Amino acid sequence: MRRLIFILVLLAPSLAGAPAQESQTHADFRGEATRFKQSCEGFTLKKIPGCADLLFTDHPLHIAVGSIAPQNGFGAGGAYVGHYTPNQLWRTSWDADAIASENGSWRAGFYYKAIHTPIEKIKVITTTSGKPAHSNLSVHPYAVYNLTAQSISLNQIFYYGLGSNSLQSNASVFGMTETIAGANAIVPVLHSLNVSLLGEINGRFVNLRGNHSESTPSIETIFTEATAPGLASQPAFAQLGEGVRIEPTLFSDHLQIDYLAQFQQYVAPSDSHYSFRRTTFDLDHTIPLYHNAASYGPKPTNGPDECAASLGATKCSAIQRNREGSVELRLFITESMASAGSVVPFYLQPTLGGSDVNGNSWLSSYNDYRFRAPNALLLREAFEHSIWGPIGFAFSADEGKVALARNDVDFNQLAHSFSAGLTLRAGGLPALSLAFAWGDNQGLHTIANVSTTLLGGSTRPSLF
Repeated sequence: MRRLIFILVLLAPSLAGAPAQESQTHADFRGEATRFKQSCEGFTLKKIPGCADLLFTDHPLHIAVGSIAPQNGFGAGGAYVGHYTPNQLWRTSWDADAIASENGSWRAGFYYKAIHTPIEKIKVITTTSGKPAHSNLSVHPYAVYNLTAQSISLNQIFYYGLGSNSLQSNASVFGMTETIAGANAIVPVLHSLNVSLLGEINGRFVNLRGNHSESTPSIETIFTEATAPGLASQPAFAQLGEGVRIEPTLFSDHLQIDYLAQFQQYVAPSDSHYSFRRTTFDLDHTIPLYHNAASYGPKPTNGPDECAASLGATKCSAIQRNREGSVELRLFITESMASAGSVVPFYLQPTLGGSDVNGNSWLSSYNDYRFRAPNALLLREAFEHSIWGPIGFAFSADEGKVALARNDVDFNQLAHSFSAGLTLRAGGLPALSLAFAWGDNQGLHTIANVSTTLLGGSTRPSLF
């Protein structure tokens, strides 16, 4: 934080006298330097909120913070955000960030986004009698194209074995470095139902390592290739994916539906023994409790370090003072398929318990990464509501299970978990949460999490 403030202070005098003709980047730095002088110089209590907002959300530079992954600490670093609009048909932006935590884990990435914004023709129809013609004019999603390059190093991930019958006494720990480079696209095809086609192609490069600095045994001292597939070798993967997302507006937006169906292929060219396929169905239902509520969920037109309220805006949404709240009902099912003689590497399998490696909280009363298998099912019922200013309250109930075989993905013998706690809301969305979870005789589990994306920016690539 001190380094970023120091850089901004140094930039201020050099940018203050910018020439009339200057580049977009130069103008962005000059503008931030001016805003920094207005908001942060001359310390007063009244300036604290505005200065903090500038340091953590402004562009092109701001402080980057977030939970890297469960058990790997809270990360802090810096982020750079840039944008360029070459013409009326395209808007491009990019952001780069790097953070590190106290246990030596880190993440660094570059994210480029191109948004197609075609000019909409508006036809005016007048009539002298009868009912006016129905208008099809509406706000609809844009086609979004992304390029991503990200590396992450995690020093502490727990592994208990595979399946719902794994033993907590078999807890082990390992470290992992994963690099992901690729491209994906979101292309709207049916505006009336808000349907989009999804496509992705990624290269995944994983390297596992033991961890001998913890009281918990290192993974290779307890498990082998037979009980932890992929432990002996981690080939490079070409990962492809196709899917469809449906987000219709129902009952004047009093019911927000987000349905995702996706099919992915993980191809290991150097060792087909580890190649497999995966299907995912994520059916999410959100019921806003108030008509003035913001749209929930990440904005695909923002990068992970951006929080613009709308396309073309540069400022984040203001902290909401209105009453806001929602009820969520969600069903998540993922299943993996491997050919005869092939296996699904354990480090690319989903987990339930605490939070997974992407920071998603599933069955939060259990230990992080507690249950791991190629197949998983989760049901969630959640409630979130503002209390005062940016402070909110959240409650959730989860039921779920993992399964070694696809035929065992059903609603029998589900594990149960409940959590309740406080959220720190910004721009209408929970950005920080502190929750207490309980269920299934697991005791009380405390979970603190800072969103890995800035106030509703687009998500980072999944690590599995």
